[in-house]
Amino acid sequence: MKSSEIRQQFLDFFASKGHKIVSSAPIVVKDDPTLMFTNAGMNQFKDYFLGNRTPDNPRIADSQKCLRVSGKHNDLEEVGVDTYHHTMFEMLGNWSIGDYFKPEAIAWAWELLTKVYGLPKDRLYATVFEGDPKENLPPSTVALNEWKKHVINEEHIVFGNKKDNFWEMGDTGPCGPCSEIHIDLRPESEIQATPGYQLVNQDHPQVIEIWNIVFIQYNRKADGTLEPLPKKHVDTGMGFERLVRAINRKTSNYDTDVFTDIIHEIERITGKTYHFSDTKSDIAFRVLSDHIRAISFTIADGQLPSNNGAGYVIRRILRRAVRYYFTYLDYPQPLLFQLVDILSRQFEKVFPELYAQRSFVEKVIREEEKAFLKTLEGGLRRIEDITVQNGVIDGKDVFELYDTYGFPVDLTRLIADEKGWKVDEPGFASALNEQKERSRADAKRETGDWVMVGNGVQTQFMGYDQLVVNDSHVVKYRILRQKEQELFQLVLDKTPFYPEGGGQVGDTGILIFDGEVIKVLDTIKENDLIIHIIDRIPENIGSTVLCEVDSHKRHLTENNHSATHLLHAALRQVLGTHVQQKGSLVRFDHLRFDVSHFQKMTDDELIEIERLVNEKIRQNIPLQEDRSIPIEEAKQAGAMMLFGEKYGERVRMITFDPEYSRELCGGCHVKATGQIGYFKIISESGIAAGVRRIEAVTAEAAERYINKQLEELNAIRSFFKNNTNTPKNIADLIETNKAQDKEIERLRVLQASAMKDQLVNSAVATNGIKVVRKILNDIDTKSAKTLATNILTDLGRGVVLFGIQSDNKATIMLSISDDLCKERGLHAGNIVKSLAAEIKGGGGGQPTFATAGGTDVAGLPNALEMLDQYIA
Repeated sequence: MKSSEIRQQFLDFFASKGHKIVSSAPIVVKDDPTLMFTNAGMNQFKDYFLGNRTPDNPRIADSQKCLRVSGKHNDLEEVGVDTYHHTMFEMLGNWSIGDYFKPEAIAWAWELLTKVYGLPKDRLYATVFEGDPKENLPPSTVALNEWKKHVINEEHIVFGNKKDNFWEMGDTGPCGPCSEIHIDLRPESEIQATPGYQLVNQDHPQVIEIWNIVFIQYNRKADGTLEPLPKKHVDTGMGFERLVRAINRKTSNYDTDVFTDIIHEIERITGKTYHFSDTKSDIAFRVLSDHIRAISFTIADGQLPSNNGAGYVIRRILRRAVRYYFTYLDYPQPLLFQLVDILSRQFEKVFPELYAQRSFVEKVIREEEKAFLKTLEGGLRRIEDITVQNGVIDGKDVFELYDTYGFPVDLTRLIADEKGWKVDEPGFASALNEQKERSRADAKRETGDWVMVGNGVQTQFMGYDQLVVNDSHVVKYRILRQKEQELFQLVLDKTPFYPEGGGQVGDTGILIFDGEVIKVLDTIKENDLIIHIIDRIPENIGSTVLCEVDSHKRHLTENNHSATHLLHAALRQVLGTHVQQKGSLVRFDHLRFDVSHFQKMTDDELIEIERLVNEKIRQNIPLQEDRSIPIEEAKQAGAMMLFGEKYGERVRMITFDPEYSRELCGGCHVKATGQIGYFKIISESGIAAGVRRIEAVTAEAAERYINKQLEELNAIRSFFKNNTNTPKNIADLIETNKAQDKEIERLRVLQASAMKDQLVNSAVATNGIKVVRKILNDIDTKSAKTLATNILTDLGRGVVLFGIQSDNKATIMLSISDDLCKERGLHAGNIVKSLAAEIKGGGGGQPTFATAGGTDVAGLPNALEMLDQYIA
């Protein structure tokens, strides 16, 4: 059965049971500080389980894009090595929000698997929570009795402990016992030898979990205790790739049509053949076919590869894939980007956002691949310069390659093995652990339990229409500790404070409780919960609260947010409709706007973009706000929709002239564009492959920027007697400096030439080698290197060692003729590393040429004298 049919049958089945079928949320999480990526189907429904929102239908089902690179069985380095774990995967799920519970959830799961999909009952096993006396948790007797109604006998029911059969969303929050459904895919002969129930949850590659049914009935508090939830919920998740494998009786997820088209494309590109084995080359096929999915879908949902946070995770996944095809498929050029087209077509009807952006995604991936392939080449050269003592590469050097140069440690191990070396594994592990401990300390965050003050109602946001609310009340609060700072999070029943979202920063201001003023330091959103960050709790927290937003900052922020809409429209007019927003930052003092575009914008383009935005500002176009309209109506109106955003059935549409700018947006805006005053671009740059960034200012900040530029221009003019043509004056000055620099360089060459003859004649034979050593004053390294090269040319065979002192800094420069390196095993880089200790510095380089820098000029004579012991 095709995977597309299996997915559709799942959705149709639960639709027939009264479930609302919803689309997948983006794989990149933007409004939940506890997550970088969607790692389970239930993530987008957390607010329902937490009681922050109520669904219009308590029964929901979908197929959700998920990403996992850590946790139980999800170590990135294991993906592709086994045949049933993945980075990106689809999670088929059905949910009950306070509606049906264990009997229906279990009966429907069994019906779907055995009657609709036709899986053999004698191959299926159900697990049941055995209870935990330490937590005062009883066994799941209701689930046990329900399973007895369906399985062929009680041997197909396996009791599981808290580790396997009690699911928790995190350290705190909703949780409960679960029942997993496993399938035994082994040959009949193996089943006869070892019954399947003995291999459930034993990491057997052919006895695998396919569905987890979680019965959410408790809340885990910050102190570790459990309390019953007022309403009980069902949260299920079935791994789509494993289900397709089970239905089609395959022994590997990679043998199904979810992956085979990609594997065939890799075969075509590389000329290699996939053999369904555990060889390194076959693992490479599996790594590539898995990783391209995670990389492509996250980029399409708005997360670009970078050096921190979620972007670093994507870069890590991409670099692992590059390493595998570079090393094991002998493919030294970009490969992954060539798989995007076939992947996007495979999922065009399911997750259309990738198909719509396939050209952009291809270009981002290709540039990332090119950059890392250069890194690999640089790392290979760097390994040649590493000092190896007693056949062991120091762990700190291995870590430097990994951390500074992005060079994979297992590739270092492979190269070391080829050379007969070993890696100092304890030293590397120690350096890596130190880095992890620093990261943990930086990221440590402790959140207390919510303390309820009022009724648990959903917050009413009033900030579109008013910046002061005088009759608000506290719903709940909790303590937040991070980086040795103690803050508090506060939830109100109504608020004018806009929470950070959509690129716009959160509001600041004050809360007044019975005359006591509390500063609001920030406002954030956790899923759909508006949270105010304050530094202390008021004495009378139960009093009526007066909320007042910092109106000056808010109005400036509104200027910048509306300016981004005008800018977006201008970019599409000037550059083309391929331009799509890829990120933004809207503050009170400036704005930042990232867009998809594959070349630097010209000066003329920037001038036209800026002119167009300012034209719309001068037209004083009134804001047209449709605060809550059906999404289909917004689509028909031509509203811009951003990839990577999850829109509800009703949306807010912001229009500044229907023929110019119309976008879906939840942010704060000016009442008319004239309020913006003036718009000025201050920079345009590239931040990633195919992504350009514009930074700009408006209103007061634009005025300050222009005045500063004029002030600097007038200061420059004052240096010239004739200041009527400043650009010509500066151009003439530059040409004069260039001519003087050439003359200085000519004189240096003459000086070095004269010095060369003297130094060649001063060469002294040491251990049969002609050696020139000299302390030089105030000579630049370029000239010194040229001088050393010319001396070696005249000597034929020899060694040149310079000690250079300049500006109270010391430099050692060593050049060795190539034949001496080969004949006597001399290595300039290794020698210089040792000599550098004399000048309290460090350095290194190639076998024939190396330099070191230090702070102790007085140590240069000793360094030069010590050369003899290294060329013996």
